[in-house]
Amino acid sequence: MTANVDLHSPKRVLMIVANPATSPTTGWPVGFWWAELSHPYWTFTEAGYEVDIVSPAGGDLIADSFSDPEDESGYSAADILSLGFKKSAQHSALLQNTRSIAAASLDAYDAVFVVGGQSPMVTMVDDAELHSFIAQAFEAGKVTALVCHATCILLKAKGSDGELLVTGKTWTGFANAEEQYADDFVGQKIQPFWIEDEAREIPNSNFVTNSMFKAFAIRDGNLITGQQQFSGAAVADLVIEALGK
Repeated sequence: MTANVDLHSPKRVLMIVANPATSPTTGWPVGFWWAELSHPYWTFTEAGYEVDIVSPAGGDLIADSFSDPEDESGYSAADILSLGFKKSAQHSALLQNTRSIAAASLDAYDAVFVVGGQSPMVTMVDDAELHSFIAQAFEAGKVTALVCHATCILLKAKGSDGELLVTGKTWTGFANAEEQYADDFVGQKIQPFWIEDEAREIPNSNFVTNSMFKAFAIRDGNLITGQQQFSGAAVADLVIEALGK
């Protein structure tokens, strides 16, 4: 697939956000993580980019409760950028009645950005249609970015050669130390598996992590990954760098 993007038009990013689900381990409703959507969205739009938000299945989207600045836990109370997005009628409407990825044409975009959260570990890890969409973007030379738990896609997404997209690549995702911290914080096991455990079993693939809950993003060719929820803007910055603002 070749791109037909007008070089004189604004850069366009397709943000893919997980559909709501129920966690098999906690029984909680799960969705996307606010900071992983609002922070890169702000970074892209401030750079003059056009951003469209879609989801694998389409429809209304929900956020993980701990990512909500207004959640009674106070876990994300300092995230005023997400609070602004949530309170803005114009922006919050972007999360209602989303188009599905089947209705999105890769030719119209310069980059794809997959938002993380708890839902990807349930809804995205085995979504063959989504994996194919990401592989098509990657093989078409689109800048392909994933952050936090959305990187679980890379454990299984394969290219047309049958090899995992992360073969021969350096990448990152939610770290074991961060998973343990999260489990300890809520007092129970949260995720059905840990990305770092699975990633380190992949031959000829270099999975790396940095300090806990600090912004960390890696670019390897047209693949860009971010470690956790504090890395969304850092991933977006690397997307902008890759596209040559």
